[in-house]
Amino acid sequence: MNKIPTCCPSCTAQLAVRSLACEACGTEVSGSYGLTSLHLLDPSDQEFVQSFILSSGSLKEMASILGVSYPTVRNRLNAIIDQLQIDKPDTER
Repeated sequence: MNKIPTCCPSCTAQLAVRSLACEACGTEVSGSYGLTSLHLLDPSDQEFVQSFILSSGSLKEMASILGVSYPTVRNRLNAIIDQLQIDKPDTER
């Protein structure tokens, strides 16, 4: 599946979702829906978050999976946390 685009290819402004569709029955819902902070992460950071959750949040297991040291995993997680806090809309802070 393709990654959801987050920036306008013309002006680079952040995109918003305008409609959602059910592939099973064809129902469509229209409106203005913002992207989550997780969608705004780079694909590699999204994969890291998914692996982190699937490893029950174990930094030790993540270090083993990625073949890197515990401090390296901790630093990457801290960087992702910082990015999520930056991308969080003011209404969610």
